[in-house]
Amino acid sequence: MASIDLNSDLGEGFGPWRMGDDSSMLGVVTSANIACGFHAGDPAGILDVLSEAKRQNVCVGAHVGYRDLVGFGRRPMDPTSPELIGDVIYQIGALKGLAMAVGSAVRYVKPHGALYNTITRDTRQAADVITAIQLIDPTLIFVVLAGSRLVEQARTSGLNVVCEAFADRAYNADGSLVNRRVPGAVIHDHDEVARRMVRFVEEGAITAIDGTDIELDAQSICVHGDNPAAVVTARTLRNTLLASGVELAPFAPMFEGSLHG
Repeated sequence: MASIDLNSDLGEGFGPWRMGDDSSMLGVVTSANIACGFHAGDPAGILDVLSEAKRQNVCVGAHVGYRDLVGFGRRPMDPTSPELIGDVIYQIGALKGLAMAVGSAVRYVKPHGALYNTITRDTRQAADVITAIQLIDPTLIFVVLAGSRLVEQARTSGLNVVCEAFADRAYNADGSLVNRRVPGAVIHDHDEVARRMVRFVEEGAITAIDGTDIELDAQSICVHGDNPAAVVTARTLRNTLLASGVELAPFAPMFEGSLHG
């Protein structure tokens, strides 16, 4: 039986401004990428999500990003190496502390937004993020874009790496994500999202925005939680995968007892 992890970006509200339905999404996914306060999230809200994730037995990871609340972490930046290393350590450390307070633990790191995309091609910033993880906790799993050169860079450094595919994002023919400013970059049709991901799990392939097929090797599927239809999309995807005989399970247990996966 095929098995896959479902992850989503959560904890991205700020004060009275809520974003997405985190509690409902936690009933769908198997892993939760939780904001750490730099691109989104505040301590009280993050604590709530961590508590609910523990209650629903969902694995949690640090969703680290650029220091960019106004731009939601989606604006490219060029911090120095000491700045980026410090910022990533700071964010992981903050989430670790909050998780400890509710009796939970951070199992992985997944960069957010512009940082996520930048490190797929900028080896210096990628090395900074890798260094930060190694310095604070080298047992943390590093979640990266499937097919990117970052996969080999991170594995060569000794980190455990999980590759992910995106359920509701369009791909370019080279395996990169289509820029959000381009029409069609975000897929809103629930059934299309589900069909694409069932095919991906069964065949290891996905159709790019230009109609060509690309091969992807990934152990996790991300469905975004920051839009009004997110929960419906995620539930449709989950139900369709289960109906197709796909098992849903978090990736973190794959690496238990191993530092180098």
